[in-house]
Amino acid sequence: MATAQAKAGRREWIGLAVLVMVTLIISMDMTVLSYALPFITADLEPTSSQLLWITDVYAFVLAGLLIPMGTLGDRIGRRRLLMIGAAVFGAASVATALSTSPGMLIGTRAVMGAAGATLMPSTMSLIRNMFHDENERRAAIGMWAAGFSAGGVIGLVAGGALLQYFSWGTVFEINVPIMLLLLILAPLLLPEFRNPAAGRLDLLSTVLAFVAVLPMIWGIKQFAEDGMTWPPVAGVLAGLLFLTVFVLRQRRLADPVIDVRLFRAPAFSAAVVMNVLANFALVGFMFFISQYLQLVLGLRPFTAGLWSLPAAGAAGVGAAVLAPMLAQRFRRAYVAAGGLLVGAAGCLVLAQVGDDSGLAMVVVGQALMTGGIAMVLTLSAELIVSTAPPERAGAAAGLSETGSQFGAALGVAILGSIGTYVYRQQLSGGAPEGVPADSWATARETLGGAVEESRTLSATAADTLVTLARAAFADELRVAALAAAGILVVTAVLAAVLLRNVGASVPGQDPSGGPAGADDTPAVDPDAAAAPDGAGAGGDRATHAAQAASGGHLDTGSPVVRIGPESTTPPARPAHPVA
Repeated sequence: MATAQAKAGRREWIGLAVLVMVTLIISMDMTVLSYALPFITADLEPTSSQLLWITDVYAFVLAGLLIPMGTLGDRIGRRRLLMIGAAVFGAASVATALSTSPGMLIGTRAVMGAAGATLMPSTMSLIRNMFHDENERRAAIGMWAAGFSAGGVIGLVAGGALLQYFSWGTVFEINVPIMLLLLILAPLLLPEFRNPAAGRLDLLSTVLAFVAVLPMIWGIKQFAEDGMTWPPVAGVLAGLLFLTVFVLRQRRLADPVIDVRLFRAPAFSAAVVMNVLANFALVGFMFFISQYLQLVLGLRPFTAGLWSLPAAGAAGVGAAVLAPMLAQRFRRAYVAAGGLLVGAAGCLVLAQVGDDSGLAMVVVGQALMTGGIAMVLTLSAELIVSTAPPERAGAAAGLSETGSQFGAALGVAILGSIGTYVYRQQLSGGAPEGVPADSWATARETLGGAVEESRTLSATAADTLVTLARAAFADELRVAALAAAGILVVTAVLAAVLLRNVGASVPGQDPSGGPAGADDTPAVDPDAAAAPDGAGAGGDRATHAAQAASGGHLDTGSPVVRIGPESTTPPARPAHPVA
């Protein structure tokens, strides 16, 4: 008979608050730059190419290094890697704030991206080690996901507020106190975990993972800006080629960076697919909402950010409250499909906005969309980390975050391309009376270009140009909303099918819905099976029913996937905990 899973104590929950703060800061740094760009442009005078790299290099490097850094944390220690990343992130933030040239700013942002890649997988995989009770772990991951979802919106509000009173460098300096706090509290609150049985880090696999992800995300983002041109096509093809080589190499290694056999488990595959497609719809469509609030409704950046706060609140409720609560009572397939359908309903509300009014619909629709999708992102993250063996949790967390970045880039590219086509089709006729041909050509490219050109025209011509451009953008947003709704409905169907055998989480049952330990297999501590440096923050925890000795990882109602060669020695718990 399996023993009950040990509950987390105060130390674990306080430690979780520290991890949530870290994810919130990383998420903020993805959006806080948007309001600072005009000030950076005026101060440093970057070229258009440099401005593009200033905007994107952080996300590019972050996405490319997530999987390698997750694997590195499994080997050298997740807390250790987290603290190294925090120190580098804080120092790079100061250097970024003090940048005196575009080149320096690009370089320091790249370092921030590399440091961010050490932080994200470490936070998620440490949750896997700190919370052994499945329901508590899901709640913890929900709070983690809520912090990440809210960080993007908080970054917009904080950026708008800071830039009203301080220089642009302050949007990066706000990272420093959080990183210092992490360096102080991490040794006191967070457990260390590493896999001493892991083989040598395969440098070639690390390089292949980076060069597979980076050109693909770059190419997809360029599709949104330049259309179907050769450079982004070459980037995507090169990324796919390196990805193929990476996968083939992982199948041959005894100790791979990512064991591709994990994808044989339906729960793991479904979680990755949900993660990618949910981020596709969420991030891809947020691109339109910020422009609509500022350029169509005429709200100031700070005000637009405030109107996005209900969406951040809905994301927090969906991720930290609804997802854990519903997953305890209903099958994950129903909960995930329900969240995706709520997100689709939000998109349908957004599809009703007009070109001169629609603030209420934007607020309601955005809240429904983010709340529903946040539920799904919590479930997908929990499934990915829990399905993977404890000693591979860092690599699995890196894969989860890479999927998020890939889905976001894909959403911006595809939904952006669809929107651009609709916008240009709506303005396909000749220039209106009083509007010069060159101004009309600029206006047909983007709504922002139309607004800028209107400032050089007479009042009548400017009003005509802006009215037409805003109406075209409203059409663009409505079509993109319908496309996002379609993606979410398709994802809901996939979730319902792929997760149909993964049951509700009920104390005393395994995730497949059957009784825990029904096969009378003795349970072992999932951390002890991986030979961690310490027993975790709980010290002398009891053994946990989450893992059967024969399988090596959590049962999710899916086939067991063993990582590497079968061990012939029984797992042993260390004699004392390491704080």
